[in-house]
Amino acid sequence: MQKLLETLWSKKTSEGYAALKELLTISQSSNALYPYMENFIKKIDSDNSYFRTRALALIVANAQWDTDYKIDENIDAILAHITDVKPITARQFIKDLPRLAKSRPDLRQDILSALRGADALRYSLSMRPLVEGDIRKAILEIEKQD
Repeated sequence: MQKLLETLWSKKTSEGYAALKELLTISQSSNALYPYMENFIKKIDSDNSYFRTRALALIVANAQWDTDYKIDENIDAILAHITDVKPITARQFIKDLPRLAKSRPDLRQDILSALRGADALRYSLSMRPLVEGDIRKAILEIEKQD
């Protein structure tokens, strides 16, 4: 497990992504990664957008195991990535938000409010409609969960 976590933060994109895939699989059926939740939360402030993307994905994947409410304590910082500096990071995170809302229904209204208040104007004209479309789709998926 330790080797996978070290590889996760590799600057070699393919290695980091491969580790992420394995860790996401583990997270589906086990809380083995939950002790690292605080590390994932710290990584959302990384200058490296790949690290932010991986950390956000693992936070969402481990939300079902969050018995200490670490996500709740950091929800504003986490949801700020709906409009991450990098639109690719934002788009991936937005697509994961319905799963977060399903795992943590108590956070559903916070997630919906953040999505509805998100301002995609920071993105280029080519990316803005994509981000806005992802936001609309995520809102609809979350609303269907009610």
